[in-house]
Amino acid sequence: MGDPAVFLDRDGTINEEMGYINHLDRFIILPKVVEAIKLLKTHKFRVIVTSNQAGVAMGYFPEGFVRELHRYLKDRLAKEGAYLDAIYYCPHHPRAKVASYRMDCPFRKPRIGMILKAKEEFDLDLSRCYVVGDKFTDIEFANNAGLKGILVLTGYGKGEIKWVLPNHPLRPHFVAKNLYEAAKWITK
Repeated sequence: MGDPAVFLDRDGTINEEMGYINHLDRFIILPKVVEAIKLLKTHKFRVIVTSNQAGVAMGYFPEGFVRELHRYLKDRLAKEGAYLDAIYYCPHHPRAKVASYRMDCPFRKPRIGMILKAKEEFDLDLSRCYVVGDKFTDIEFANNAGLKGILVLTGYGKGEIKWVLPNHPLRPHFVAKNLYEAAKWITK
């Protein structure tokens, strides 16, 4: 039997949502994120970040900056004893301004390329995996892979509940105040 995992959206779930983050100073980790990751790791979950980073495709910042930001995130969390197993991201967009990033990529959420890559790299049991995010795209991502989707009310979450949920065919398995509350629900 493979490992369980929790796939975390980045912007609005781990850090404050502020549009395209183009500088490390704009990257602010949300409260109780460290505690949430530690709780998941204590319960033997792989913790994997999955993020669409279309700012690269739109020419707002280079892909190297995304990698730098992810190293910074991993280092900041590790200093507090919270460890990520991996960070996957998709820099592509079908309407990209930067031609080399213009494609309908199988890794762009809600497609499940990032989940399939993680399943292969970490021998995951997808029946024991979850997705946590602040947008219905994350709930679609979970549904497309047969995982349980949790919507957090940080980031775009409150607006998604008010404006998207009433007309959306999918429902989250749980709605959490934040990532820590989601982690507590997952580990019960």
